Amino acid sequence: MRKYYIFIVTLFIALGINAQTEEEPALWSHAVQKISDTEYEITFSGKIMEGWHVYSQYTAEGGSLPSEFTFEKAGEDYELVGKTLESETITEYSDIFEVDETFFKEEAIFTQKIKLLNPEVRQITINLFYQICKEVCIPMDAYFQVSLDGNQFVATEKEVGAESLALSTSLKLDLKNKDLLNQESASNVKKKSGLWMVFGLGFLGGLIALLTPCVFPMVPLTVSFFTKQSQQKSKGITNAMLYGFFIVLIYFLLSLPFHLFDSVDSQILNTIATNIWLNVLFFVIFVFFAFSFFGYYELTLPSSWANKMDAASTKVGGGLGIFFMALTLAIVSFSCTGPILGGLLGSTTLAEGDVATNLTAGMVGFGLALALPFGLFALFPAWLNSLPKSGGWMTTVKVVLGFLELALAFKFLSNADLVGNWGILKRELFLGIWIVIFVLMALYLFGVFRFPHDGPKQKLSNARKLTGLVSVAFATYLVLGMMNFTNLKLLSGFPPPDFYTLSASESDCPLGLDCFKDFEEGVAYAQEQNKPILLDFTGWACVNCRKMEENVWSDPKVYPLINEEYVLISLYVDDRKELPEDEKFDYQFDSGRIKNISTIGQKWGTFQTINFNAASQPYYVLLSPNLEILNDAIQYVDVAQYEQWLKSGLETYQLSMNK
Repeated sequence: MRKYYIFIVTLFIALGINAQTEEEPALWSHAVQKISDTEYEITFSGKIMEGWHVYSQYTAEGGSLPSEFTFEKAGEDYELVGKTLESETITEYSDIFEVDETFFKEEAIFTQKIKLLNPEVRQITINLFYQICKEVCIPMDAYFQVSLDGNQFVATEKEVGAESLALSTSLKLDLKNKDLLNQESASNVKKKSGLWMVFGLGFLGGLIALLTPCVFPMVPLTVSFFTKQSQQKSKGITNAMLYGFFIVLIYFLLSLPFHLFDSVDSQILNTIATNIWLNVLFFVIFVFFAFSFFGYYELTLPSSWANKMDAASTKVGGGLGIFFMALTLAIVSFSCTGPILGGLLGSTTLAEGDVATNLTAGMVGFGLALALPFGLFALFPAWLNSLPKSGGWMTTVKVVLGFLELALAFKFLSNADLVGNWGILKRELFLGIWIVIFVLMALYLFGVFRFPHDGPKQKLSNARKLTGLVSVAFATYLVLGMMNFTNLKLLSGFPPPDFYTLSASESDCPLGLDCFKDFEEGVAYAQEQNKPILLDFTGWACVNCRKMEENVWSDPKVYPLINEEYVLISLYVDDRKELPEDEKFDYQFDSGRIKNISTIGQKWGTFQTINFNAASQPYYVLLSPNLEILNDAIQYVDVAQYEQWLKSGLETYQLSMNK
């Protein structure tokens, strides 16, 4: 299971999510030594924070990413003499990648000799790409502007030029009444309720996992083991309860490393959730999961892992032995729980609020559902007799899960299509694919066709017929929505927005509203019309943004307020369109960290962070044309709260106008 987590994190790394901590885990400097008129020796020194390590250039393939130097104009202005030498390294065997890895702790020193081909060259540029790891691994870059005129140190950060400083300054607003943003708002209640909803979804996922052939047969076997192996009944119950606790603990621990991403960069989780290629990768993975549930192949972790954990549980004994037994269950059941956990990981990136917190809540819910039967059946062993026998019904559960994984896969492909502005998976096509998926699921449940791992054909159970009818009803609901006979409010946020259709739309704003997608243009129009501003931080791949637009903004009480009383400015923080060259710049945070702003989404995401100290979407702010904040910021709320919030902002604005 640990390797499954490492696999997911490594995917983030491979996609080039290049983040930096507010306090750099490695500080780099360099020195230059002149050997002759044409030869120089450059030394790069890195001070590594305690607990972190940086990988060698020569660490074994198949493991973590090696350090790599890029010498700009090498072979043109100068040539490299020999290899880049390294200071003392540490080599240890990695159980994760099953190779010997070589790395530095505390300090890394690299030395490279160069020979000038062009005597007039006095400065060279060198980039160091390296992977620095603690609980998670972060790919980073260090830039060196090396002067050959003397033995000196040069700052490793790129300098922010005058143009970048000007554009950075323009990004900061002179907001009035900014203290209103710190007030407790009704949206915080929604956040907490949303967290419980994610916990509930995780719990439901765990209950479904219990019904799979990898987990269900283990419940009576494990409970019987504890009750029979203990001389005292109370001891057997205690051990079974401890076993259940360790199951919850293991799934809780799996979510903890994701919390480190928040300390890395406030925008990184949003970047992960809206990264085009990561969403495509999730699409491929979920399709892969789906076909494993259909029975075309089996997903398993190395059997040696389970054997080692099982041996450890026998050898160690006591509480620690029970922990290893729980870990063995997690590994053995991976072929069924892995795709469900993958769905949970993917779904939390679509949910409201902090991704890492959502994931922890979902994981705890999942682990609790798995653990609950072991405790209950230990307390009431007679209940074991009422359990249904293992059989073909568990295969049916897996296939239904496969169809659901397939449907969710297309949600991630839709995210990539929306963020990338590809225009491929329009609303009608998305709904059409979902209709086909749920029709096929109904046909399978009614026995029209079968999958490879299905057992002998038997009479259809009532539960299977009922599930088939639900699938038919859902497909019918989708058809009616595609034909505009219903508004599909139950699915708000999952299909592409209603303005993203095959037919030409008069507006690319939600619900046909007039909106601005540039802040300055919107403010200028608000000043001209003398109207307050509804500032909407949103995203193409933001599920709850679509829910707000389709369920709250569309309400007859809310829509006229937005349409007639406010100037709507919608800023998409996940828009991957490149900014014009003259609008790209480097933004330097107060901590000294520099972030390159090259896309529309990066610009508005940074704009939201530095002005409103927020990084989540949807995020709504009411402003006057002269940038006075009219009310507290609000996020995901219901119609009544949103209507009251808009009216309160209008009243504040009108009062300020009458002064």
